[in-house]
Amino acid sequence: MAGGPGITRGGVGHDSLPWTIAMASFAAFGGILFGYDTATIGGVIAMKDWLDVFGSHDPSIGQYLGTNHKSLVVSILSAGTFFGALISFPLGDLIGRKYGLISSCLIFSLGIGLQLSTHWVTFIVGRVVAGLGVGAVSCLVPMYQSECSPKKLRGFIVGLYQFAISIGALLAAIVLNATKDENSHSSWRTPIAVQFVWAAVLGGGMLVLPESPRYLLYKNKWDAAKHSLSRLLVKPANSPEVDTEIAEIWLALEAERALGGNTYLDCFKFTANRNFLRTMTGIWLQAWQQLTGINFIFYYGTTFFKSAGISNAFIITIVCNVVGTCMCIVGIQLIDRVGRRKLMIIGAIGMMVCEYIIAIVGVTAGKTHFDASTGLS
Repeated sequence: MAGGPGITRGGVGHDSLPWTIAMASFAAFGGILFGYDTATIGGVIAMKDWLDVFGSHDPSIGQYLGTNHKSLVVSILSAGTFFGALISFPLGDLIGRKYGLISSCLIFSLGIGLQLSTHWVTFIVGRVVAGLGVGAVSCLVPMYQSECSPKKLRGFIVGLYQFAISIGALLAAIVLNATKDENSHSSWRTPIAVQFVWAAVLGGGMLVLPESPRYLLYKNKWDAAKHSLSRLLVKPANSPEVDTEIAEIWLALEAERALGGNTYLDCFKFTANRNFLRTMTGIWLQAWQQLTGINFIFYYGTTFFKSAGISNAFIITIVCNVVGTCMCIVGIQLIDRVGRRKLMIIGAIGMMVCEYIIAIVGVTAGKTHFDASTGLS
């Protein structure tokens, strides 16, 4: 593959403030799309009208969604994102980062449209299709950023992607709280449909942004690469600055080609470049990060807070997302001061303490009896 989020070479060495702002804004909408989509379903499955449409009825507890169906509607998005992430790199190398992202936004929009249906199977298929789109976007956005953003600001701009994810989750919580009391399909359709806006902004923005010059050189499209780079540098295509950058990116590509193949299988080979160790380090860091429990708050937080006796669980969800957003700002500031490893350890300890508190509250404050047949508390 021609590059990815972890690349440290081949970026654009320019100081153009307008393009720096453009890349940061682009990161924001890519992250907002991912964060909003992830956080929306947690509130949707707790809404009365959604339960009336998709749930079952029990005279003693009213409308409810069984454990199997609840697990399916929440987790099936992740199945889509898994395959979306797998296809993102071939897609990005086949049609480019720019049109790969536009295509991903179209796929995502199709999935959102399907989720507006009142038919269970269509809703579930929509979750899968949306997952394909958001999975591809979550990989292609950092790839595009790392290849087009200024070298000295690349880490900061790519880091903004995570900040934007937390902003997206916060926006989802706010929209869900605003529509939860509507006695119609709009209560859950509106939060879902808002995602069309994020996809339109992201896809529309890509139409006016240049293709990655690194990708164009990877495809041996020298003239197109010079034109793209001239837009990023705000310099004429035949200027010495463009020629210098082109030569540097080309040398970086040649160095990567000299290291060997560029397939998924090569990531798991025991090479002198320690491909296997690097790949497994990345995989397990991401896997354990997902297993820390934060997705419980995203997906089931509203339901959990209701079962714990909180009258307005949607407000508590907003508070959780505000805290997450603020701490993300703190984390971005501390990455280069404290260090990646130490900051991860501090964050993990903090999460462990807080999750023990959540578990204790869940056990002691729950007011209703757990029904194994429905999965409800």
